[in-house]
Amino acid sequence: MADIRIEKIAKDFGATKVLHEVELEVRDGEFVALLGPSGCGKTTLLRIVAGLETRSSGRVVIGGRDISDLAPKDRGLAMVFQNYAVFPHMTVADNIAFGLRMQKRDEARVKRQVEKAAGLLHIEAYLDRYPAKLSGGQRQRVAVARALAVEPAVLLMDEPLSNLDALLRLEMRTELKAVLQAAGTTTIYVTHDQTEAMGLADRIALMHSGRVEQYDTPTRLYERPATTFVGGFVGNPPMNFVAMSVSGGEARHGAFAAPAPTTKDTVLAGIRAEDVEIVEPGTGLAYEVVVVEPLGSHLLLAGKVGGQLFRAVARPESGVRAGTIIGLRPRVERIAWMDQETGRHLA
Repeated sequence: MADIRIEKIAKDFGATKVLHEVELEVRDGEFVALLGPSGCGKTTLLRIVAGLETRSSGRVVIGGRDISDLAPKDRGLAMVFQNYAVFPHMTVADNIAFGLRMQKRDEARVKRQVEKAAGLLHIEAYLDRYPAKLSGGQRQRVAVARALAVEPAVLLMDEPLSNLDALLRLEMRTELKAVLQAAGTTTIYVTHDQTEAMGLADRIALMHSGRVEQYDTPTRLYERPATTFVGGFVGNPPMNFVAMSVSGGEARHGAFAAPAPTTKDTVLAGIRAEDVEIVEPGTGLAYEVVVVEPLGSHLLLAGKVGGQLFRAVARPESGVRAGTIIGLRPRVERIAWMDQETGRHLA
């Protein structure tokens, strides 16, 4: 078993708190992404799990064993870094075999594991090449193959695709998900790219200012964000938030009204760009169209509702033009209602 429990992990740099007693559990064989903006503490948390960074308090338990004070080499982990870290003077085969030889495995097993890992990453044809003769994507495959070859209990990945171009990143993301599903390795993956996290992970821990803001499946994070920060970070474009006045059991903004989830005077309605339909002006939300971006399958509209930026998606044949005022009717059942004071979801 390689389940992971991160228990009240805190990290201080002098008077600066980087992690605030973070608690997280990762099930055996699960792929969990640590997602968040720069400086949120996700890489620090990963390095504490790896043993590359000391914690101020708390502990890390893997498979029921407290590994908090063990050296990195004794934790049963493998790590893939952002910058590949392949050895230029070694062939691909020797790079993949490096960890196994450090563990003093017999050469027959080394050969088997190298061939198996290379097969998973589709780099069998490059085993005799040196890294200088490989593309960036091929080098990253070598780094992943080297990590998987030692059959680690846990695989830690720190933004491994960020140095690749957009098309190659998409290709590698697909391959990586298939490889890790086949290997069944418990994985923690750090990224600031919410598309990567949504596409790869079984669950996402969205971090903000050293805390886990929400820990849930990609679908739940997208559809039921726990806070306005989550709604604004997850999704492209991000969730729109419209302040509505509450009266007589209804939340209202202009001509649009919906059953109110609170008795407070105001409430925030979190509305996804695709969860609106275009209606006649004077009905729904009054929407001033500022920019229309044709994106093939749809139009992305940027405009204003009540003076605030609001992005919406429309069909190409809708004929929406910049500089016009239209009506938008949100799908009431898809609205994420938020408390305006706390920014938290109103369950």
